[in-house]
Amino acid sequence: MLALLFLVPTLSGCFGAEENVEVSDEENHWLPPVEERSELVYRADDVFSRVSKNGTHQIGEVMSVYVPVTSISVADGGAGVTGGAEVHMGLWLPLIDGCEMGSENLPDECRVPIIAEIGPYYDDGDVDALTPADRLGRFLIENFVPHGYGVAQVSVFGTGESNHCMDLMGTDEQEGIHAAVEYLGKAPFSNGNVGIIGKSYDGSTPWEAASIGSSHLKTIVPMSGLIGVHDLMWRNGSMELRGAIMHNGVYGSFGLDGDLEDAQNACEGYMEGYYAGVGAYLTGDNLAWTGSDYWEERHFLTRAIQNYNGSVYIIHGLQDWNVDPHMAFPVHNMVREAGLDVKGLYGQWGHDYPDRRSGHEGLSSGRGAEAFPYTLRWDWADDLLEWFDYYLREMGPKPRLIAEVQDNMGGWRVEETYPPLDSVWVAYGMDQCSIIGGSDTITPTSSLMIECPEFDVETRIAGTPTFHVEATISLFSTSGHLFVEMVQSSTGMHLGHAVMDLRFHEGGKEGSPLAPGSTVIAKMEFFGMDVVIPEGDGIQLVITQTGEDYLPSPVSAMPVSLSMGPQSVLTLHTVERGCADLFLPPMQEPFPQCP
Repeated sequence: MLALLFLVPTLSGCFGAEENVEVSDEENHWLPPVEERSELVYRADDVFSRVSKNGTHQIGEVMSVYVPVTSISVADGGAGVTGGAEVHMGLWLPLIDGCEMGSENLPDECRVPIIAEIGPYYDDGDVDALTPADRLGRFLIENFVPHGYGVAQVSVFGTGESNHCMDLMGTDEQEGIHAAVEYLGKAPFSNGNVGIIGKSYDGSTPWEAASIGSSHLKTIVPMSGLIGVHDLMWRNGSMELRGAIMHNGVYGSFGLDGDLEDAQNACEGYMEGYYAGVGAYLTGDNLAWTGSDYWEERHFLTRAIQNYNGSVYIIHGLQDWNVDPHMAFPVHNMVREAGLDVKGLYGQWGHDYPDRRSGHEGLSSGRGAEAFPYTLRWDWADDLLEWFDYYLREMGPKPRLIAEVQDNMGGWRVEETYPPLDSVWVAYGMDQCSIIGGSDTITPTSSLMIECPEFDVETRIAGTPTFHVEATISLFSTSGHLFVEMVQSSTGMHLGHAVMDLRFHEGGKEGSPLAPGSTVIAKMEFFGMDVVIPEGDGIQLVITQTGEDYLPSPVSAMPVSLSMGPQSVLTLHTVERGCADLFLPPMQEPFPQCP
């Protein structure tokens, strides 16, 4: 039997800023607008940020809860055959005076909203679900339970103490997540409102929950989360190195722990995982033409927009090349256009949280180093408390539905949405630029370097620039592969990159083999970027066959010839912003570029 973990009452004590702020009406809200927080002082002696106003509730003992999942069918294999499918969670509730939290008939004043963190790592590379995880759980428990929230750490199928198979974000996993949301929304101690937050895989489960929808799911906070598995692993037909092995090679072993339930890992999704990755690498698409729905059932965004009726707070590092920024852009604007409340926090950190010094300070030049320490957001816990108070407790003023964006030099600013609505597209024909190195015939071992004219004024590239280039494949091939890196002319510093398998030269997810020797216009789009080019400086494009962690086309590694004529055009997504548009985050010195 699993032992219960006891949290001593002192954990509910002083976690906040040196100066607490009293709650008042909307005109004198306890949390100032983000542009006015530079003078706030927060605790910075732990691995995460702390709320600035202390909660009044002690933290109760952790409860071990198993939630039955009745929607798994025989066709799914695993627990669909053996029966008894269930997901496991650790649950922490506040101790509220006069409330017996285990009672079946609690009055409204005793019912609390629930914040859930859901993923595969409890007891699989991390602490078990009954122990506060440094990954995020301890941050949630210590900051928000004293404020009257419940916090749940939930294991997806095939991990931790949840049974069935490790389904890698498939329909079974989505149903298990949905069952957990329904339990937490209907439980006697719940006020009916549930929010889901997490990073990486745990930042994908909020989208999974939203894809099914629930009247209890009121907000999701995906951090570096996937809108779909194929959406992440393939970009214009190009596959990341891990794409073919994510299910069975990376996560499949999570369901194999030497107990009698190992046989449940022989489920439908796990079996499909053996061919889906390799098959998608060969074709570059989602295999729908074969009748397979493996990748389609692991795409969440479309169904989330259709089925979900809550708010979305997207958090993503612009230097995250584990879960690339195209999981956030143009998703932010798509969710906004669908009529949902959406906010964004987009800093120059990697695959990390907004408030984790250890991760931020280790980034290299061109990959976030220039923006540190301004990347650190010690006000993040306060920001979340304001968000959860409104969407889960239905109290306080509505948070501003904005995008907080940081440029590669560290400057933060507020945008109405992102990419900005007032972006100006600036086009540079390649006949305006100069070849400064290499050859226009790209082989697996060669490159082409192009330099464009210097900018007359400081230029801010914000969003997803495009590069359309005329490309001719080999007479002995039916495709080719291109990788384009944008660097700053004076320093060679990385600014952004784009990738494409030429079978997908029109962009998107549908492509086909080319006739040998074909000439196409490769319509490449850069990953999201927010960079500042000083006046008198410029940009260079370095073109190779592949880069980062993308594999070359499986069809060919033959040379690709490029034409720098009038049909080859670089188009930059630019906005005019200056020092007056920047705000300083708490506990930082003024920006060097804006003294």
